[in-house]
Amino acid sequence: MEGLITRSCKLVAGAVLALSLMAGCSNAPDPAQRAINAANRADQAASRAEAASQKAQQAAASSQAAASRVEQAASDAKAAADRAEAIAAKSMASSPRGGRRSYRRHRKAAEAAPAPSDSGGGAAAPPPATP
Repeated sequence: MEGLITRSCKLVAGAVLALSLMAGCSNAPDPAQRAINAANRADQAASRAEAASQKAQQAAASSQAAASRVEQAASDAKAAADRAEAIAAKSMASSPRGGRRSYRRHRKAAEAAPAPSDSGGGAAAPPPATP
């Protein structure tokens, strides 16, 4: 009896093993199917790479345009600074030198004011400014 049970267990185990092998083999794709799947994945990767390349080209063109605008703005700013410097130089050349006018005016006002007395009262008050 013991031999019959051992044989039937071995037979059942063998059948289970055979069924699992058959199920495993049937689920695995054949080499042609694997090649087709790999080709599809490669095609999708190539499409993504091409899209990324186009985006990179667009970004490069955009940054080049921005650099051109910055260069133009810098050129415009330099031209404006040169014009402002020329205007400042022109206005400085046509204006009276320094503050001589106001100095003369204050000197004349000081000469017209009475001389301070030597009473020892400290410094004399400055003359009133005339508008």
